[in-house]
Amino acid sequence: MPQIYVKRDNLDAANVEFVQQRLTQPVFLNSVPKSGSHLLRNILRMFVPVDQQYSADFIQWPNLQQHRIAFDPAQPRLSWGHLLFADASAIETAPTRRILLYRDPYDWVIARARFILSEQFQGNVDYLKGGALTGDELLTMMIFGLPGKLPSLNDIYELNAAAWLGARCHVVTYEELRQHVGKLDTLQAEEFFKSLLEACRIELPEDWRERVRSGSDREESATARENLTGVAVDLPDTLSARHRALVDYQAPGLRAVLGYA
Repeated sequence: MPQIYVKRDNLDAANVEFVQQRLTQPVFLNSVPKSGSHLLRNILRMFVPVDQQYSADFIQWPNLQQHRIAFDPAQPRLSWGHLLFADASAIETAPTRRILLYRDPYDWVIARARFILSEQFQGNVDYLKGGALTGDELLTMMIFGLPGKLPSLNDIYELNAAAWLGARCHVVTYEELRQHVGKLDTLQAEEFFKSLLEACRIELPEDWRERVRSGSDREESATARENLTGVAVDLPDTLSARHRALVDYQAPGLRAVLGYA
């Protein structure tokens, strides 16, 4: 698997500033890569005792069997990863409260390109950072993938997001998560985080806003856009009409299934 280099955060120290409820059932945060995984994880870390957080790794299909203990109902833990839907993953995570996070595929294309071009990512496509390709060409590769090297957008979303919608899970989109993090004083934000915590079987504490603010501090996220380094190619803030059409061609019906169209 590719190597991800991130600096260690200080959220374990922030966690002990709050009175924590102990988990009564395992919780697994499953997400499409580059969909706000660290944001959701870091927020929920503020609601779970550190000794109940399974921080050994992001759990994925290649290392699933190494980390089955994370889902043990006898030792409830909060764990996280990018786990595709299949027989083994559905069975192993069956004891958990599953939270599924994804983002609009139109925006994901740009986020994926920016991360792969950064110094924080090292894998078998590092040659893409050499400057020979334009931003448009790189975005096209993020959509269609590269044979034997990068899966296509549809390959990732099909089993990491769409298929899980046919299973038991609580869905969170990156867009609504960011919206409510930015407006914590609204009733809508309270309802959103209450629902999210209920899905994890955690009661909403009175100090939930302070916990969310601590966990969502972008300085504590090594993969936040402004903390990525070495990106030398200009990428747009929004996907062009041409590339949106390519997304729709490559993954027809996907955005509708996910609730974006």
